[in-house]
Amino acid sequence: MMKHTMLRLISYSKTLKRYVAFSLAGAFVSVAFTLLIPLLTGRAVDYIVGKDNVDFQNIGKIIGLIAGSLTLSSLFQWVMQFAANKLTYKIALQLRTAAFNKLNTLPLGYIDTHPHGDILSRVIVDVEQVSDGLLQAFTQFFTSVITIAGTLVLMFTLNVTIALVVVIVTPLSLLVAFFITRRSLVHFKKQSEDRGRMTAFIEEMCDGHKTMLAFNKQEYANEELEKINQSLYKSGFTSQLYGALVNPVTRFVNYLVYVGVGVVGAILAVKGTLTVGELSCFLSYANQYTKPFNEITGVVSELQSSIAAANRLFELIDTADEPDDSDAEALSHCDGTLVIDNVSFGYTPDKPLIKNFNLKVEKGQRIAIVGPTGAGKTTLINLLMRFYDVNDGVIYLSGKPVPSVTRNSLRSCFGMVLQESWLFEGTYAENIAYGKPDATMDEIVSAAKSAHIHDYIVAQKDGYDTVINDGISAGQKQLICIARIMLTLPPILILDEATSNIDARTELNISRAFDRMMKGRTCFIVAHRLSTIKEADVILVMDKGNIIEYGTHKSLMEKGGFYYNLYNSQFRQV
Repeated sequence: MMKHTMLRLISYSKTLKRYVAFSLAGAFVSVAFTLLIPLLTGRAVDYIVGKDNVDFQNIGKIIGLIAGSLTLSSLFQWVMQFAANKLTYKIALQLRTAAFNKLNTLPLGYIDTHPHGDILSRVIVDVEQVSDGLLQAFTQFFTSVITIAGTLVLMFTLNVTIALVVVIVTPLSLLVAFFITRRSLVHFKKQSEDRGRMTAFIEEMCDGHKTMLAFNKQEYANEELEKINQSLYKSGFTSQLYGALVNPVTRFVNYLVYVGVGVVGAILAVKGTLTVGELSCFLSYANQYTKPFNEITGVVSELQSSIAAANRLFELIDTADEPDDSDAEALSHCDGTLVIDNVSFGYTPDKPLIKNFNLKVEKGQRIAIVGPTGAGKTTLINLLMRFYDVNDGVIYLSGKPVPSVTRNSLRSCFGMVLQESWLFEGTYAENIAYGKPDATMDEIVSAAKSAHIHDYIVAQKDGYDTVINDGISAGQKQLICIARIMLTLPPILILDEATSNIDARTELNISRAFDRMMKGRTCFIVAHRLSTIKEADVILVMDKGNIIEYGTHKSLMEKGGFYYNLYNSQFRQV
């Protein structure tokens, strides 16, 4: 899995080949000049060994070459770092873009069944973790591998015997590193999961901060945070402990290489087959050869954390979209007619919510949907908008089966005002024009006036150009959402407790505006306050996913059934 994930991450660099080339070239040239320095230093040592045997002329030349090598090595190291940074953060940009684009195509079921904080953690924190690991891989890893290869070549060129000593001891270091890192990956994965849980919990507590304070649940929140925090502490400590073990253990083995080179080199120097300068050169190369192994083990530890984060990120990216059918076509005309033919649905297969549901809606009808909590009212709206697909049966829109119509064209036929208002960080004008970005200012103002929010907006510092802040009330938020629909005026309206956060006087004005807006349009009105739907053409009374009664307010009251009891319960004095 680690190999597959790493290859997939590297595949994102296919469009960034020039940065890969510059990074590799910079690493190669920088290492080449770095490896040249011990060779020059060894020759300088030979020029000063022995009594009255100091060759100042050649030593001066060597000092100049060493200075030049250091300068060029530093320059090309900067080139490598620059290219690696560009490469890494462009990959991170692609990953974050891919993750956000996936959020736009994910089925609503995924969003409903995953903590929002965990999703945020994947898109933000996990991408950052991946980019940190890749940056080390493209800098230290490249440099280390080239250093190891170059050092081996030079050592074999200088003396085969000493080079063989190095090669024989090296596998021990690799085996130790492999043994430790293989066992640490599972702990890094757990650490990423715990980090996601932590983000999700904190996000929940921030959203529900007032509720938490109102119910004096601070102690409970602290206890829950402590549980997650302790789990994160244990997984983080264990993963970092394994990661920290790799470097000192491999460093100890690598010191054995250095000692081996020193002992064998000294024996050869005594025998006269190796000069003191060459021995000095070998000792420098032995140090340079072992140092990259320590760096690589550090990189591997960071990479494991990045791969664990990448797995969570790819799990999100690989989640199946809600694709249109292959033969789906854009709906060219929507007349507002709907037919629900024998539809059955359940959020989970073993718990069906709606069974054999049938409904026919004519253009311009006002359909009110009432019933107790959990009756299936919101579920019906989700099916109409195709946020979820039905398990059995078919829904027809303007005479066409919904699966044969593209989701975008289907949803463009609907306008929704929900009980829970949603605004984004932007101006009042931008929020009202969310469904119609090309709307003129006159159209935006007209919609705001119809929603009775115009006077409030113009009283703000910059009017319609004021950026919305947290000081806006729930009722004002809902009025802006209503203005959104007033601006777009789609063929079908869905009002899900649209005036629940609005005072009685404003509700009366909004109701009049809705009456004008709903003329000639098909409307679905989900209501708990039954007094607001007396004028509906048809009232559907739902219970346990089925229509148990339907008719006008008058006919249902005369029937004296479920609706009669539900209606009277709202006005009965206790």
